[in-house]
Amino acid sequence: MLQLIECPRDAMQGLSYPISTEDKVKYINQLLQVGFHTIDFGSFVSPKAIPQMADTKEVVAQLNMDETDTKLLAIIANERGAKDACEFEQITYLGFPFSVSETFQQNNTRATQIEAIERIKSIQELAIKNNKQLVVYLSMAFGNPYGEEWNTGVVEEWVHELSNIDIQLLALADTVGVARPESITQLFSRLIPNYSHIQFGAHFHSRPDQWLEKVKSAYEAGCLRFDSSINGIGGCPMAKDELVGNIATENVISFFKEQPGIQLQIDNQKLQEAMKTANKVFH
Repeated sequence: MLQLIECPRDAMQGLSYPISTEDKVKYINQLLQVGFHTIDFGSFVSPKAIPQMADTKEVVAQLNMDETDTKLLAIIANERGAKDACEFEQITYLGFPFSVSETFQQNNTRATQIEAIERIKSIQELAIKNNKQLVVYLSMAFGNPYGEEWNTGVVEEWVHELSNIDIQLLALADTVGVARPESITQLFSRLIPNYSHIQFGAHFHSRPDQWLEKVKSAYEAGCLRFDSSINGIGGCPMAKDELVGNIATENVISFFKEQPGIQLQIDNQKLQEAMKTANKVFH
């Protein structure tokens, strides 16, 4: 079954101007009515590192989960953040960024890859104990700007490592927008059948003219879980390219409307209302 993940957290986190808690709550509550599978709504990380997410506890406490089937996902980077997230019954998923790049792992979470694996083990235990599910994002899964060795074999080795600690949800992340259809096809078409107990997702950053080839390649290779952001807002500040943002949700929806056998659960009117709010919140 197709799962569409809307990512306002990824859209907001790198902005230079603050968004009020009130505006975040209003926007995310609207998104909860659209019909997405999950909302990646906030993160429990150091406010010094990501000031925009400092009010995540206040935001989640005001979200209306009574009339929605949509689930909430929060990003965490260590055990402390995971414990904070586990205090909220509303949250279903904890998302941890693990990078196939040693450089980016240290820049992003102040931990080596080996240390990050140990964190994942501890967070996995916390997640199970608190009835949450851990989603691991394999950032730099399609290449990186640091000159480190990258090939699909490197990615597969880390997937095997994470499989051994029973991670069941893995999102391959194109952090800096370098994925090409060939590598997307190769990775998903090899990983999905070889790890049938793992659900694989795609979190692509992309230039606006390259989104279709990425989504199409992943879908045709068997991927059924896609992250995106309304209007394509957000992305990784390290990309250093204003054109490399998230893939626009409206484009993803238009693509899947044309695919035979796919039934979207999207309320178009609610989507349009959320898009109007996004135009006001993001400027």
